[in-house]
Amino acid sequence: MTHAEREAATATALVAAAKAGDQRAFEALVVRYRKRIFALALHITGSASEADDIAQDVFLKAYRALPQFEGRSQFITWVYRMAVNRSLNVRRDRARRGEDTLDDPRLELAVAVDARSNPGREAELRQTYARLLRALDSLPLEMRTTVILVSLQGMSHGEVAVIQNLSEGTIAWRMHEARRRLHDAMAPERWQRKRELSDDLARALSEHGLFIPAFEN
Repeated sequence: MTHAEREAATATALVAAAKAGDQRAFEALVVRYRKRIFALALHITGSASEADDIAQDVFLKAYRALPQFEGRSQFITWVYRMAVNRSLNVRRDRARRGEDTLDDPRLELAVAVDARSNPGREAELRQTYARLLRALDSLPLEMRTTVILVSLQGMSHGEVAVIQNLSEGTIAWRMHEARRRLHDAMAPERWQRKRELSDDLARALSEHGLFIPAFEN
């Protein structure tokens, strides 16, 4: 049995126990997946406080709707779909009100890990990572969500197609188009970027689901 198969089997067993009334089983599901749901919401909304609220709301909604969960998809796919919809609504509502976040927690995390208390390095990294995040955030909201799910959350095109209620072909096209746009956005700075993200930064961001991948040709 592969790791993915073991993961799915464990989640299925926990869901069955939770549906039978075992509250600790549902708490185990929250512990297992909350960090990923928080990271997803953070990348879509750009706000740590909103991402925390979304993660809490999503698991509360999942708990209340658990008796109706029929298991046609994996539990995490079901929860992801709720988190994506909730995050997109929050982002759109904020845009309609003309509000924006002042500080980007994704940027602060990246700089804090990789700067190593070097003020000069911190300034350089802040500029580079801010450009990366601006390029990601400049994508249309639905396309950016696809990129977050595939490249940052490590989901397959098939899983993302279920979450976003689209065909796998549409997901593949979105990823191709996103790579083209991100290449165009970052092109002027490529010659300045002599190295990739450090191992420490890649590890820390990956743990939070926040790793920003290099989009290769």
